[in-house]
This record gives sequence, C-alpha cells and structure tokens, in this order.
Amino acid sequence: MSRIASFHRFLRMAVVAMGCIWATQGLAADNSAAVQKRFESLFEGVPVDGVAQTPYGLYEVQVGGELLYTDESVSYVLQGTLVDTATRMNVTSARQEQLSAVPFDQLPLELAFVQKLGNGARKMAIFEDPNCGYCKQLRHTLLDLKDVTIYTFMYPILSPDSSTKVQSVWCAKDKAAAWDDWMLNGKVPPAASCDAPMTEFVALGQRLNVRGTPTIFFEDGSRASGALPLAMLEDRLRDAEAP
Repeated sequence: MSRIASFHRFLRMAVVAMGCIWATQGLAADNSAAVQKRFESLFEGVPVDGVAQTPYGLYEVQVGGELLYTDESVSYVLQGTLVDTATRMNVTSARQEQLSAVPFDQLPLELAFVQKLGNGARKMAIFEDPNCGYCKQLRHTLLDLKDVTIYTFMYPILSPDSSTKVQSVWCAKDKAAAWDDWMLNGKVPPAASCDAPMTEFVALGQRLNVRGTPTIFFEDGSRASGALPLAMLEDRLRDAEAP
C-alpha cells in the first residue's frame, strides 16, 4: 500500500473533531508556510501541492487533487465536504473547481480536432474516450448546440481498444467525421496508421487532472464532468463568454 493510500486509510478510520474560528472573528496571521512544513513533517512522503489560509479559520491542504482541512498546529485533519451553512454552498466543490481551472488559451489545441457549428463564436473543449458511453450520450446532445466551436481531445484510458480507435481516427482524412461516425452511429473507424501523438494525448489529460470522460473545459477556464444536458451546457457556455 502506498504512503498516500495509507494516509487516506488513516483519515477514514480516524474520528476527527475540529473547532472553527469563523470569518466574523477576523483572520489571524497567515502561517500557511509553517502549516505546510508541519503537515509534511507529520505525514512524511505525502506530497502537498499547497496550503492556503481560509476565511473560516482553517487551513486548506491540497494533496493530489484532494482538499483536506487542518488547524494552525495541525493537531486535527479533516477529510470531507465543507458546506457554508448560510448559503448552502459546497465550499469544497467550488474551491476544487477553482483550483482545476485551466486558461482556455493554454490548451494545446494542436492535439485536438475541431468542429464548428454555426458561426462558432463560443468555444468549448472536450476530453473523450471512444468507449465511453456518457461521451456518446454527450455527442448526441452536441447536435443541438448552435454557434459553438468544439475542440475534441481524444483521451484513450478505458481499454486497449480505445487506443486502437483513437489511432485510426487521428489518422483519418477527416478526423471529426470519423469520430462522429463511431460515437453517433457505431461505425468503427477503418484501421489506419500514422505518427499519432498517442503518448501526448494521455499525458495531457493526466497533467490537467482529467479523471474521467467526458470532461468539458469552457472559455472562462472552468470545467465540468459528465454528459451535461443541453440546458446546462447552454448555461455554462453563456456564463463562460467574455463580457
């Protein structure tokens, strides 16, 4: 068992109690660096990506894409969802989305193929696996979108056959048509061979912490997972448009 897995097992087994100093009491001095050092000394080998002071008296600890919470002395560690009781907002989820945001102009679009619907004024990028049922469901929804440019990043992670299909699509004369033939109509892309950047496809998804397909990136850097329904897609596209 890895050290990280052992650490998570420890957290699941522990019964944790933590007192909170709420925002109305004001923030004390920001000792994030000291908290990180103390945390790392207590949990040797657990990679900490960052520590940040919160407005509710705790310190947020980023560990492998997961958010934990601790007090200044790292006497207690909390694993779970934090909710703002006044607004009912899932603070943990909102913060994870903020941390996972990726500036759209920093996406390596040369690793994607492009489809333009209508005037293509709006933009979105999607990571998809050819054997992903929810990706196929999303593809049918995309047929009803208007005035959007879609950048598709193929992300073969579900099975060895995924890589075979991605290779064939990337090497096809019309990548978008070959992809839609498979995703919408079940027509297997003809076998083809070329210098497809298969390693780069997977490495990109891993670097962006894409944990499943479909994952959608919007122009404002936000992301969403799953086969969003049309109304929700339209809302996200509208919210992501530059003012």
